[in-house]
Parts: sequence; C-alpha cells; structure tokens
Amino acid sequence: MRVLLLSGAFSLAFTLFLTPLFIRLFKKLGWGQFIRDDGPKSHHAKRGTATMGGIIIILGVLISYFTAMLIEQRPFTPSPLLVLFMMVGLGLVGFLDDFLKTRHQRSLGLGGWSKVLGQVIVAGAFGVLSLQFVDRNGQTPASTSISFIRDLPLDFLKLGTFIGIAVFLLWICLIVAATSNGVNVADGLDGLATGASIFAIGSFVVIGFWQSNQSCFGGADAADQYKCYLGPDSFDLAIVAATIVGGLIGFLWWNTSPAKIFLGDTGSLALGGALAALAILSRTELLLVLIGGLFVMEAGSVIVQRAYFKITHGKRIFLMSPIHHHFELKGWAEVTVVVRFWIIGGLLVAAGVGSFYLEWLSR
Repeated sequence: MRVLLLSGAFSLAFTLFLTPLFIRLFKKLGWGQFIRDDGPKSHHAKRGTATMGGIIIILGVLISYFTAMLIEQRPFTPSPLLVLFMMVGLGLVGFLDDFLKTRHQRSLGLGGWSKVLGQVIVAGAFGVLSLQFVDRNGQTPASTSISFIRDLPLDFLKLGTFIGIAVFLLWICLIVAATSNGVNVADGLDGLATGASIFAIGSFVVIGFWQSNQSCFGGADAADQYKCYLGPDSFDLAIVAATIVGGLIGFLWWNTSPAKIFLGDTGSLALGGALAALAILSRTELLLVLIGGLFVMEAGSVIVQRAYFKITHGKRIFLMSPIHHHFELKGWAEVTVVVRFWIIGGLLVAAGVGSFYLEWLSR
C-alpha cells in the first residue's frame, strides 16, 4: 500500500511544483496553442497558451513510478510496464502532431490517417507484448478473450491460432484508437479532459486493488475462491493508475480555467492509451464504455454530427461538435460546461465501479 501512496504523491508533487518551469520553457521554444478560426470566438484569447503539457505528466509518471518502486524494493512486473509503454508510445504520436501544429501554426498537424497509423503501430506492439511474459501461474498480462468485468466465453483463439491472434490485435487496436481519440476529442475546454481522466483512471486504482485482494493466486479467501480474479499484476496496475492520477491532479492546478498550459495531443493521446491499457490488462474492456462514458459521449457527438450532416446535405443536430462546444454556443460559461461534464463523467465512473462490485456480490 505504501508504494501506491508514494508513487501518487511523488507524481502529484512533480507536476504541481515543476509545471511553471516547463511553461516558461515551452514558451521559449514557441510551443504555443494554435486556435481554429471556426471554433468558438471566446477561445481566440487562448492563442499562444503553452501546450504539450502531456510531456510533464509523462515525465512525472515515469520518474515517480520507478522511484517509488525502487525505494520500496518492489519487483517490476510486465503489466504496469505495458501501461507505461502505451502511454509513452501514444504520447510520442501526439507530440509529433503537436510539434507540427506549433511549427507551422495551423490546426492540422499529422493527417488523420497518419495519426491513426501511429496509434495502430503502438497498439499492435502493445497487443503482441501483452501475450508474452507468462507468469508462474500460466497467465499473460492480457487475455485473448473479450472481457466485460471478467473474461467472457468469447475467445479469439477459437478461430485458430493465426486468425485468432490477428483478430485479437485488431480488437486491441480498435479499443486503443477509440479510447485515445475519445480523450483527444474531449480536450477542448480548460481542465475538461484532465478532470475526467482523473475519475476514469482513478477507477482502476479501486479495481486493481480489489482484484489483487480477490486474486485466484493467493488473495481470495477460501470461501470466495469461486469468484476470484485471474488477471496477473493487479496491485501493480493499481500503483501505475495511482501514479497517473497523482500527476493529473498536480497538472490540473495549472490546467484549470483559465489554463496556463494545455494537455495537447501529447497528453490526451497518452492518457487515452493508458486508460485503454488499464482496461485491457484488468480484463474490463467493455466496462470501459461506462468508465469512459464521458469520452464516448464526446466522440459520439462528433460521429453523429458528421453522419447527420452528410445524410441531410448540410443540416446539423448540434450547434457545434464536440458536444461541449454546443453548450458553449448556447451561452453556458466554459467553467459551467466543464464542471457539469465532470459530474456526468464522475457518475458514469461510479456506475462502472458499482457494476464491477455488484458483479462480485451477485456471484
């Protein structure tokens, strides 16, 4: 338990106290936010605000996690390292996108398909690695079955080894691309994606801690063995989730309205990747629809708007998508939209964690 608290505290301190130094550095480098001309007029005042804040969070998480693990002399396990791999990998994709935006002073960095290709490469490598590292109980970090709260009887390997692994990798790429793009779309108002990510990723501190206490390999009581969890490294997943949450809380101090620094694609893609990896490795993939429900709503509003626009030849459902801009244009203050969306996100996370626990009680 102490390592979990240490890593979270170190990460919070890193982003809380060092972010002002990074803000000054990023401004010297010319890493300022470019604002779209077709966005809400109130956002034009944000032009030039330091961006790529995801770099600070990623550095804070990496330094804090490894420092806390070394201090506590706890052995490193594959699952949290895979979460960090996903976070850093998608962070690099986002960094390239942000860098091109700031360099050319335009709203488009990487092309849409180039960004998806980067996500697929990182997710594919993650998927391959997640089926390696068999532990002493015969478990790999990820399972080839589709999962909800546990693995469902839908194993891709039933299609045969080659086809099964190929479909599994496609499934992983779909989850990662959907989640990272969902967080990316939500990152349009000061503190919105950061605060929502605290709730969503924080839920995996609870889930990982509970799974470790009810593990089939030594955690569960004999009376509860029939409803134990098979996933390995559950407590270590809770540690890395706590580290990310700590970093986000410290960063939110500077990212809340009026923001001194933005996540950028560097941060939003990294956070979405970490969230997807935590769901995959904790065997709660479909539960992510609830836990990341706010991101589903944000991305869904864009998809619905574009589809309706094409079908009706120019008509719109929302004044502007993503949906948070719709409420801005209806006259809601930015901070009102953010706080109300945090409430929605928090309620959806509570529903997800509640469903997780009720499944255990109902067995």
